[in-house]
Amino acid sequence: MFIVNPASSKPIYQQIIEDIKEKILKGIITPGEKLPSVRELAKMITINPNTIQRAYQELEREKVIVTIRGKGTFISTEYQPKRNQEEINELKDRIKKELVEARYMGLQREDILELVAGLLDQLEGGIEID
Repeated sequence: MFIVNPASSKPIYQQIIEDIKEKILKGIITPGEKLPSVRELAKMITINPNTIQRAYQELEREKVIVTIRGKGTFISTEYQPKRNQEEINELKDRIKKELVEARYMGLQREDILELVAGLLDQLEGGIEID
């Protein structure tokens, strides 16, 4: 269900956060759905439970998930994405760096727009993005 790449330079807890958010956007995980416990998920993907706990804490802080004592952890039914200007600026910086790389690879404006449109279509259609 959840995918992490231990060889990635991105911290594993961050990979888990992004994977859960992506699955919510794609409708693979729905509001109100129960997530595996920290121990269950740690066993499933053979990761230290502390790493899972850190991801869950961050998701709970962002109000993406809620933990109900004695019941488990669930995808929030009340989550509303918030526009955070600082995070938007960070996103712009990351996108700009990737656009520079794309241009250096020889991709033209039309190529880049087609690539982004295809990725958005996959995300909105619930298709796994390669």
